[in-house]
Amino acid sequence: MTAPRLCLYEHDGASGVATITMNRPERLNALTFEIYDELGEIFRGVNAEPGVRAVVITGAGKAFSSGGDVHDIIGVLIGSDYPRLLEFTRTTCELIRVIRDCHRPVIAAVNGTCAGAGAVIATACDMRIAAASARIAFLFTKVGLSGADMGAAWLLPRLVGLGRATELLMTGDFITADEALRIGLYNRVVPDGEALAAATVVARQLAQGPSLALERTKDALNREASMDLQAALESEAQLQASLMTHADFREAYEAFVAKRPPRFQ
Repeated sequence: MTAPRLCLYEHDGASGVATITMNRPERLNALTFEIYDELGEIFRGVNAEPGVRAVVITGAGKAFSSGGDVHDIIGVLIGSDYPRLLEFTRTTCELIRVIRDCHRPVIAAVNGTCAGAGAVIATACDMRIAAASARIAFLFTKVGLSGADMGAAWLLPRLVGLGRATELLMTGDFITADEALRIGLYNRVVPDGEALAAATVVARQLAQGPSLALERTKDALNREASMDLQAALESEAQLQASLMTHADFREAYEAFVAKRPPRFQ
């Protein structure tokens, strides 16, 4: 994997947890063209990197990410023609796709400001653990754009319901961590300064679990959104029968009988 410049990457081989840190604290980790490219490259590489069993993504300093950089992205795009703009918006959507397609569980450690594209990146993760002071907003309508950006109109209703998602995407207003927890956008809220540590604890727990089963669970959550009940039932029947042939299933049984923790592959 090419060494990233604007995003830090660390893989703890002992725990199996990889940590990605957006690293522009002086700009509240505002996203640039380069950061989009780096994040995409990192997430693609995670699937092929031996030993990575869970991923945490966070931001350095006082923010997760304040969204697209006003000067380095928005200022550059103003006046661009439609083909150039479409190329950019497809690039941002591609990042969300690779996060959702990542075979490993991805946990967002949300610290401070989480806005615009940063909010969608957090929403695309499998879980979100936030600091008590973290605020989140889908700001797109505030700048004259659709709230449906980077898959937000697909992702958000699945977490908070259509009514809440409509409100968040249409108003673009910030909500507090407590409100985000109450409506189901955040999984947990922890004291300030503890979001990364708390997310890492969860990642380590998942990293000790059955990787193939977790990968297939994430894939099912993605695919079944477009299925009717009967199709989902048949898909899950086939999936579960397949996993019952895997060594991890036997290991779980043998560990239970022996009264020891399982040692999954």
